[in-house]
Amino acid sequence: MRFDIITLFPEMFSAIKEEGVIARAIKKSIISINEWQLRDFSENKYKNVDDKAYGGGAGMVMQVKPIRDCIKKIKEQEPETKVIYLSPQGDPLNQNLVEKLSSFESLTLLCGRYEGVDERIIKNDVDLEVSIGDYVISGGELAAMVLIDSVSRRLPNVLGNKDSLNDSFVNNLLDYPHYTRPESIDGDIVPEVLLSGNQAKIDAWRLEQAKHKTRQKRPDLLSN
Repeated sequence: MRFDIITLFPEMFSAIKEEGVIARAIKKSIISINEWQLRDFSENKYKNVDDKAYGGGAGMVMQVKPIRDCIKKIKEQEPETKVIYLSPQGDPLNQNLVEKLSSFESLTLLCGRYEGVDERIIKNDVDLEVSIGDYVISGGELAAMVLIDSVSRRLPNVLGNKDSLNDSFVNNLLDYPHYTRPESIDGDIVPEVLLSGNQAKIDAWRLEQAKHKTRQKRPDLLSN
């Protein structure tokens, strides 16, 4: 799977490209991440890609032409890429959307800054707006990293153990409790069923615990 990132801060993505699951996926050639410096598509000597907002306001707005030219360049290489704008106004990034996005071969992630991008980009050039939560961060780069990580985990052979895919939000349930050695800490003992060696009983216990946690902490998931 190919990720193309349109950003003013391409250096930020070294954090996920050089460590952990994403780094291993790149090394295995399962995914690729290509950063595009938006200023390279500016046509003025100062490399500006933003301007004042019509109607006034405190912040600057990212201009149409540099973004559109960058998308055009990416589509010369990946004509079928889906363009996603990371935005607090977008569809929530939940597990269902992650599953959908993981089915595409190419995603182009547009990272906004300042007051965001000119609305004409959203109307004419973006396939989907995606939000990682009901809060505001300084730019789309961190949101893009979250999306890349969550989507990449769903791709075949990215995770070493396929059971790792059975995590929170799969089947609209939170994850079950996990325990490791030692068996007892200050009198707090690992549940006996996990020591039984009976996998059917362990699986049943884990499912019940996942349901209990979901009812207790995220009952909204059970209504979906």
